Amino acid sequence: MPTRPFIRRSVPALLLAVLMASCAAPPKAPPPPPPPPQVPTVSLSPQVVQAASAYRYYMTRSASITPDFADGDGIARAVQMGAAYEPTQMVRGAIAYAAVVALQDKAFVDNVRVYARDPAQRREVINELLKNPAYVAGMPDAPSAAGLVIANLGSDSQRLYETGKAVKQSAYDIQKQPWSKADISGREARLAAAKSVSVTAMAGDLAETARLQQNSMALPDASVSAPPASPPYTPTVTRGLAIAALAVLGEARDSDMATINGLMSEPNIGGCMGSAKLNLYQCLAVARPHYEDAFCLGQHALMDTGRCMIRASGLTEPYEARFVPDASSINKGMGKKPPVRKRPARKAT
Repeated sequence: MPTRPFIRRSVPALLLAVLMASCAAPPKAPPPPPPPPQVPTVSLSPQVVQAASAYRYYMTRSASITPDFADGDGIARAVQMGAAYEPTQMVRGAIAYAAVVALQDKAFVDNVRVYARDPAQRREVINELLKNPAYVAGMPDAPSAAGLVIANLGSDSQRLYETGKAVKQSAYDIQKQPWSKADISGREARLAAAKSVSVTAMAGDLAETARLQQNSMALPDASVSAPPASPPYTPTVTRGLAIAALAVLGEARDSDMATINGLMSEPNIGGCMGSAKLNLYQCLAVARPHYEDAFCLGQHALMDTGRCMIRASGLTEPYEARFVPDASSINKGMGKKPPVRKRPARKAT
């Protein structure tokens, strides 16, 4: 039987093959899926925070000026305080502060963060914001964040304006005191000093900077609330919201300041503040007694600047009579127009 030896030889070989197969390494498991893309943390450049702090420093400090002047030195110090802002820096600071305030709105931040989960969508939204900041107005809960911004910018501006009205009124009230009618000494130096502080960069208060830095991390403040505001918004509010959205998308860090700087400008409000400064200089140039300096401070340094910022927030500007007296007219009828002289009646011929 020729086939049996072959079968006997084949059985051990099969057993050996099975044994070797059982000792072989098990097949490798498929690799795990890649982790989802990391959502960037909310990050706002310290440069933006510092600009916001400088703006707040001026607005808070100038609004604290009291009209109960007792001497010319007190008026002189107040003039230097009210003149101490550079228009371009003030506009940058207002937009920066708007961005910090917008980051206090949790609903707005959470909705913008949704766009950050998909890298392609995140890049698309960033490009749209940089191309047209008004794109932010269509984002969910933008009206809620805009309401916060308008309320905060508007309340600061209104306080500054009301302070200016009180100081302007004091220009008339203190005329009953003899010292207020004395001529200002060193008028040219006083004007030069006002111009000097007007071009000097402001710095913020350290405590305020620290507070704003914490707020810029999108840590909600329960004490901050305001009703939503529907678009359209002013460029100042719009650009503040856009920078806040970019901060949520991780695109407002120090390395991004080249693009962020382009959003921190607004020529209309900058021009408004520039005009206020020119009016202040002209007023100080012709002012002679101390009470006229108080008028210049109240009308042009405080009221005019406050009006510019009220306009920037989008609130209704306060009403003022069309005829605004200058410093030289305070002593001539308290700013009233001279009466019209009647022509004598013609004699009958």
